[in-house]
This record gives sequence, structure tokens and C-alpha cells, in this order.
Amino acid sequence: MEHLILAINPGSTSTKVALYKNEEIIFNESITHPHTELEKLDGILAQTPLRMKTVMDLLEKYGYKPEDLSLVMGRGGILPPVEVGGYKINARMLDLINSGNIPQHASNLGATIAYDIATAAGVESYIYDAVSAANFPPVAKITGMKEITRVSLYHTLNCRAVAIHYARSIGKKDKDLNLLIAHLGGGITVGAHKKGEIIDTLGDDNGPFAPERAGSVPLLDLIDLCYSGEYTKKEMKEKVRGRGGLRDLLGTSDVREILKRIDAGDKHAELVMEAQAYQIAKGIALLSPALRGECDAIIITGGLAHSTRLVEDVKKYIDWLGEVVVLPGEYEMEALALGGLRILLGEEEVNEF
Repeated sequence: MEHLILAINPGSTSTKVALYKNEEIIFNESITHPHTELEKLDGILAQTPLRMKTVMDLLEKYGYKPEDLSLVMGRGGILPPVEVGGYKINARMLDLINSGNIPQHASNLGATIAYDIATAAGVESYIYDAVSAANFPPVAKITGMKEITRVSLYHTLNCRAVAIHYARSIGKKDKDLNLLIAHLGGGITVGAHKKGEIIDTLGDDNGPFAPERAGSVPLLDLIDLCYSGEYTKKEMKEKVRGRGGLRDLLGTSDVREILKRIDAGDKHAELVMEAQAYQIAKGIALLSPALRGECDAIIITGGLAHSTRLVEDVKKYIDWLGEVVVLPGEYEMEALALGGLRILLGEEEVNEF
């Protein structure tokens, strides 16, 4: 039986859309939304109509309508801690996302857009491997403040897919391996995978700085900045996520442009990119105790893994820790679609939010 599965993955400045017929890809496109366009809107939730139109326009471009679909899969966002795998999109999940009471990130829109299209099509909708999905043991959740508990905010969807892909490439299963995986994108996250479970992570607000994220910064200085009177709460959150990192330090988050500057002799840009690589390596090393030295491979993935220069700079700081494997790009759309297919075929149980 042929199943048409639509996968939707909203990122900070892009909306990725793919359509699969069972395991066969029909189309996979990424539409970029300029910062100037997004910044006119009042927050992430206000981006829904823009991104919804993007998805519908792509369906129409390839000659499909919502009623042709068998299932709609959305990227899982920054929800309270959940299990890995699929969750049916329900009213409780949508109410929480629309309430504004959870961190606002474009990934949250994966559920709302998927649900609206699935409702129009008369089919089910699910999220898969949400940003907050992990298996932290109790020891990994404790911080030095009783009011704050560590939770996972990680590129779970891509990193789990990469772990499975790598394991298959060497004739094993992800449950056979211990891996440290760094996803390099607009945000950078690092995770420790122990025998198929994600047991610790560094999110884009407590790990390396990234093209658009400030990463971990000295807390006392951050507190002083918050109370300096120079910035509103909204502006401070934007400095942490959206306007931080390379964008703040060099005026752009486009690594290709930065590398051109370096080739032209820009020493400051060269130093900042060296610091980027250094922080990525520190983040990987910081999670190594979670695996107690038993690391089968360090995997570098994500869009920035295409940059040979950046990857080589990371390697020189971290290759002593284990074999470094580079799997550039993203497997997120495939992970969404094939996760949906397994759900349709009854091969994978669905969680209830």
C-alpha cells in the first residue's frame, strides 16, 4: 500500500518540507526566511501563517493537495521533557505551545502546522524526536540552584538519525555503541548517546556559541547585563538566541561570508572562528565523563559540518578523545518521514502527550 507522508521542519530562519511515498522521496525543499521578514512579526507564534503558506505552496508546486496525504509529521519542539519517538499531536500539546508558557522556538510550529494540515486532510498528525526528548539519569538533572533542573534541549531528531545511520554503516545498531555527537547549525548542541539512549546533552544556551546563539557565558556578567537598563527582557533573550554568537561578534551568521573575510586577511574573523571550533571541542569533551571513557566514535553533523576548515579545527582539539566521524548535513526529514511510516505500519508505538 502506498502512503504519502508530509514532513515539516521549521528552523530558526527556514522551513523544510518533504513528501515521501513510503520510503521514496518525492520532494525535499528548504525555504529560507530572511531575518528582515521574520523580525517584522511579533514573536515565533506570529510566524505560523507565513510558514503555513510555505508548506501549502510547495504541495501545490508539486501537484498535491492535503487530501492526498496519509499522515503529517511535524518536528517536535521545546516541550517539557518527553521520551524519544512519536507523539500524537493533541489539544493539550497545542494549548501549551500557543500559551507562550514554554520557550519559544520555531520548532514548536512543527506541531501546529502539521495539525492544521492533517485536520484539513482528515488524517492523523504526529511529532517525532522532540527537541526536549532524552533519557537523563537523575544525576544529570541536578544543578547548583534548587529552583533549576537540567533538561535536554538538543537536535534529537537529526542526532538520533545520525547515530542509527552510522551504526548501520559499520554493521551494528545504535544500541551497540557509545557516541558523542555534535550538531553544528544555526544553534550548536552536543549529546552523549549510551547504547541508544541520550543520557546527557549541552543545549544551545549552555554549550558552545553558534552562528546565532550566545552559548554559555559567565553568569555574573550576564546578570549585570540583564540589570544594566540597556536591554529589555525580550532583547536579552534575543541576544542569547537569535542575535548572539557569530551574528553578534561579526555581524553575520553566514559562515561562508566569514570564511571569505578570513581568506581576505581578516584576523579578527579568523580568531572568532578559531574560538568557535575551540568551544565546540570543549563541549564534546565536557560530555565525555557521561560515557566514562568508553566512546566508540565522535560524530560531527549538521550544516556547518560541510565546512572542512571548521571541522579540521575542531578535530585538532578533540581527536585524542576518539575516532572523529564527519556526517555533514541533516537527516531530519528522512527521520520524520520514516518514523511516520513505522507508525502507520504499526511497527512503532506512539506516545500520548
